[in-house]
Amino acid sequence: MEKRELGKSGLQVAPWAFGGNVFGWTIDEPTSFKLLDAFVDAGFNFIDTADVYSAWVPGNKGGESEIIIGNWLKQRGNREQLVIATKVGSEMGPGKKGLSKNYIRQAVEDSLRRLQTDYIDLYQSHRDDPDTPQEETLQAYAELIKEGKVRAIGASNFTADRLRSALEISQQQGLPRYETLQPDYNLYDRADFERELEPLCLEHNLGVINYFALASGFLTGKYRSEDDFKKSQRGGGMKKYLNDRGFRILKVLDEVAERYNATPAEVSLAWLIARPSITAPIASATKIEQLQDLAKATELKLDSAAVDQLTQASA
Repeated sequence: MEKRELGKSGLQVAPWAFGGNVFGWTIDEPTSFKLLDAFVDAGFNFIDTADVYSAWVPGNKGGESEIIIGNWLKQRGNREQLVIATKVGSEMGPGKKGLSKNYIRQAVEDSLRRLQTDYIDLYQSHRDDPDTPQEETLQAYAELIKEGKVRAIGASNFTADRLRSALEISQQQGLPRYETLQPDYNLYDRADFERELEPLCLEHNLGVINYFALASGFLTGKYRSEDDFKKSQRGGGMKKYLNDRGFRILKVLDEVAERYNATPAEVSLAWLIARPSITAPIASATKIEQLQDLAKATELKLDSAAVDQLTQASA
């Protein structure tokens, strides 16, 4: 399996990250274990989660995804073979959010405990915190790296201006830099990333691990009318994609998929993997068949004609 480096971190990952937002939300622990086993058996090694997953589910309080991953790591004894990424900063309760030094110190211990590990490979700022100086945040990460609790750091949902300023502070003050960016990016949602963030990531050799790689399932092709919305818990969010551009993208996805004897999901992910800026798209699966589909995408090499066709259709 081809491995790619996350920025300049030294961390080597296969070109697809399993999105841990489904653990404790749309799938329970036994199903999560089966999917994680199949993921690793297929040669993959990169799992992305966050402390807040999945606090939005009634009855949950956050940390459920990390707990499931931690239980699985302990049972399988395979921690050293994996790259585990999690995030800090989203609201976990009253007064429990942001990127202040004190809060990061508290939150990292909670994540380590839930993950049942003594280090996090990639610790990410889940969202920008304008109320905390970036120097303070980066200093907190520097201490965690020195203590061996974190190996590398990343940013998620940052604007280009704020990411650039963080990189400048790291360089000027000799602090660890964000090695990765986690943006919302896929064949449909392109403009925000490509306009300013993509050139910045390429210039500074940052790894990009984009989320919503399949546009919450729209790019699998299973949502083609409002009648399809009831197919999953995510169906309600599909309405924004059902427009002329969305249907144009699906039409070309179908054509390319037929040519390669593949599925629209495989082609969508393969298009992302082929982009020079992308290190490993994040996508989740809730069934073994979906996981096998996504795994095949990493072996699918689209020719330049197919890549151009998809790029133009989704422009």
